[in-house]
Amino acid sequence: MRGLVGALVSPVRSAFGGAWRATFGTRRSLSIVVTLTIIAFAVGFASNYWLPQRLGYTLLFGIVLAGAWTWSSGQGVRVRMSRSRDRVQAGESIVERFEVINGSAIPKLWLEVEETTDLPGHSARFVTSLGGAGHRNWRVQTVCHRRGLYNLGPITVRSSDPFDIFHRELRFGHRRGLVVYPRALELPRYSAPPANLPGEGRFRRRTHYVTPNASGIRDYEPGDSVNRIHWKSSLRTGSLKVKTFELDPASHLWVVLDLSSQDHMGTGDDATIETAVTVAASVVRLFINQNRSVGLMMFGDRLDVIEPDRGSQHFGRILESLAVAQPVGTVPVASILYQQSRRWGRHTTVIVITASTDPRWQGAIRTLTQRGVKAAVALLDLESWGGRSGAPATAVELRAMGVQVNLIRQGDHIPSVMVGQIPGGRAPSGAASAASVDPSTNGTPVASPGPQAPMALEDVPAEPAGVSAAPEWSGGPLEESDQ
Repeated sequence: MRGLVGALVSPVRSAFGGAWRATFGTRRSLSIVVTLTIIAFAVGFASNYWLPQRLGYTLLFGIVLAGAWTWSSGQGVRVRMSRSRDRVQAGESIVERFEVINGSAIPKLWLEVEETTDLPGHSARFVTSLGGAGHRNWRVQTVCHRRGLYNLGPITVRSSDPFDIFHRELRFGHRRGLVVYPRALELPRYSAPPANLPGEGRFRRRTHYVTPNASGIRDYEPGDSVNRIHWKSSLRTGSLKVKTFELDPASHLWVVLDLSSQDHMGTGDDATIETAVTVAASVVRLFINQNRSVGLMMFGDRLDVIEPDRGSQHFGRILESLAVAQPVGTVPVASILYQQSRRWGRHTTVIVITASTDPRWQGAIRTLTQRGVKAAVALLDLESWGGRSGAPATAVELRAMGVQVNLIRQGDHIPSVMVGQIPGGRAPSGAASAASVDPSTNGTPVASPGPQAPMALEDVPAEPAGVSAAPEWSGGPLEESDQ
């Protein structure tokens, strides 16, 4: 009998269950009011008594009034938002400015404004009320503590009636990315082993960079800098001549970052990957500031190779790759060194950043050094993170091969342990924090900002007319939903 009833009810439930849940399942207030209205009309008409009937009409009128209230509360609402920048370094902050505008004469008594985001520590959510043709401004400042690629937006504006029977959602803007670069510390006492240059001379390779090695002259072309004009040759020939240059007598440097999941542990800011990425960014910054040619290689979900180059734009590309680097790789660092060794010759220095104690990659380092490639290693001691031991013994073996090794433990001050040929140690007491770098300043060190305040939400007055910054976007909603 129970099975027969279930068979009869199942088609009805499947046909009307979804519609019922969509209409009443998520709005408890609406479900209660509709149920009371139906009961009041049923009792009133069944007993022919005036009180339940009037109660039913009152509830029905209240439902209509609540729907009209909710509909009008979203009419004429606009949102403007601007952001200070889309690329920051870990530890720096972003500032967002919001303006909610009521373009209609009907007051808005309750508006919830929220920005959708996956940025840790960022919360742009507030409640406001607006008079007819009114507007409100807010300023949100958030400190970006963790590197990565994050999304901010769109902005959702919710409104409802006083009894929360209906609600309305408006979405403004679109999703925009925010890149948080890893920290790039200053390494004042670190130097990589010099590579063997062919014939101890310069590379016979032209470059568009200005170097101390002028190799010849050519005719002036539109766009050439005035400081490259060779005036003596210009006076002698009667036409403008500019100097051409060759690369400095310096080797390529390759930074190899191990992203194998077997060689990393920990979560959050204390994870080994965060220390490894910080070391890589700091080393790249050091040599970019020295106008050296630096490349990056790492293997996470895929092989990521950035060929050696110079300049702040190249530094920005490397920081963008490091910002999203995660230890998800399955290829050990030994395989990378063996397979990619054809890229490196006698004029190359390879700096490996890893926590692996596998003797196979030590053999790869030995093979490279036998070919004349200079190698340096930044070795993370997993035992200090609660993992396997063996890093000190690996460091001893590498130093016996003549490889420069810096041993890094959890909590070490990186600029203190990354010191040339000297084995790493704990940071001295009172050690000052290193400066940060802004890729847009051509690699020039910038003093680290003082302690940043946590995320702050401020209600600020409107900008004076004519001086406010142009918003990134403004206008009506992109999407709207009524319930």
